[in-house]
Amino acid sequence: MNFTFKKPQKINPEQFEKDYKKGISYYGLKKDVQYCKSCVISNQRPNSELEYKHTSQTKKRTIIFDGNLCQACQFAKTKKQDIDWKAREKQLRDLCDKYRSNDGSYDCIVPGSGGKDSFFTSHMLQNKYGMNPLTITWAPNMYTPWGLKNMENWVNSGVDNTLLSPNRRVQRLLTRLSVENLLHPFQAFQFGQKYLAPRIAMRHNIELIFYGEHASEYGNNLEESKTPIMDENYFINDDEDSLFVGGVSHADLKNKFDLRDIDLKHYKPLTTKEIGDSKIQVHYFSYYEPWHPQGNYYYSVEHGGFITSPERLSGTYTKYSSIDDKMEEFNYYTQGIKYGLGWTSYIASFETRSGDLTREEAISLTKKYDIEYPETWLNDFLKYISLPSKEFPVASKQFEEPIMDREYFDNLVDSFRSPHIWKLENNIWSKRKNCWDERKNDKDSIDSASIWTGNK
Repeated sequence: MNFTFKKPQKINPEQFEKDYKKGISYYGLKKDVQYCKSCVISNQRPNSELEYKHTSQTKKRTIIFDGNLCQACQFAKTKKQDIDWKAREKQLRDLCDKYRSNDGSYDCIVPGSGGKDSFFTSHMLQNKYGMNPLTITWAPNMYTPWGLKNMENWVNSGVDNTLLSPNRRVQRLLTRLSVENLLHPFQAFQFGQKYLAPRIAMRHNIELIFYGEHASEYGNNLEESKTPIMDENYFINDDEDSLFVGGVSHADLKNKFDLRDIDLKHYKPLTTKEIGDSKIQVHYFSYYEPWHPQGNYYYSVEHGGFITSPERLSGTYTKYSSIDDKMEEFNYYTQGIKYGLGWTSYIASFETRSGDLTREEAISLTKKYDIEYPETWLNDFLKYISLPSKEFPVASKQFEEPIMDREYFDNLVDSFRSPHIWKLENNIWSKRKNCWDERKNDKDSIDSASIWTGNK
């Protein structure tokens, strides 16, 4: 039988030998790895693009460096030195004055999970700017106990919420495909999260949507940061032939995996026909208010009773960031595998830019915690993306092994490692180049940084 997906086998270790010189790079990544001298991000970090065009053959555009400085750090300097935040606040007040309802009916939408960032955005709009937001939530794949509690606290803080819990069989299948094809366990969730807001906005005749931070905060093109409005191409597309989920075309999803058009409606952009005369605008709140994730955490604790996870999760040192979904560990771990940058790299870099960490602390934390194996929710994850034939009678037949175990997952993960990033010695994986390689007399242990959790 010809399977669409064969069970992954152990990789050939030869191209991952210590002295491997061919420098083969996957995903269009730059062969020469360079780290920013201000944070711990490297030039391997991919920029945000149109996710619905993502296939296994996609070549990634990566973060731009100006000399030794990454574009995210350049933007952080711009935020501190060049932006008139009082003028930006006036822009926001003028925007809110234009759209604010007089009778308390919904006048804007804030998508989110009830985490620190969505709480901060909705609470500020409601209490500082007098808006009447409808909060909306695309349910996480697998709620963590504290994520569910924070969702409850969000609603209890005084906002209405629309929660969409997608068909779990559809979501599980699409997640399995995105893991198998792209090593991207969060893709299906991201689609739902991005496309739900404009659909709900149309239903309620709401023209204004607020997301949290602009992608420029993480290194996307600085030109994009000059506007508060999201490019419509991120959520509008008329060419169904260009749409992929899990790297699989919509036609194949229907023909090979027994999905229907109705099953895919939440996972594709709107069309111009669907939008019609709607004048929906999606704005980034971070354009108007300085974006500070750790500050958002303190704000949400004070005003919304936000709670942290009881302990740090694999791959990170914090207890407050991206804690809603059990899938988060796997999202950041797989990014670390593909690009050499894990959860700690991203958080520590942002907190270095915002002045919460020194670069030395960021390096130490990255050395200690980055790209840890995601043990915390491993069994839940493997069960979630397994496809028993009883539940998936057609789709399961496309896989040589529809049930994923740890060996399957590990071999699949290894197949996505790029030889220019990874080496294998004595059956132990390590990166060829690290952000701490430049330091002299580096210590394996760290001091206060090792126990810092952001919970001051």
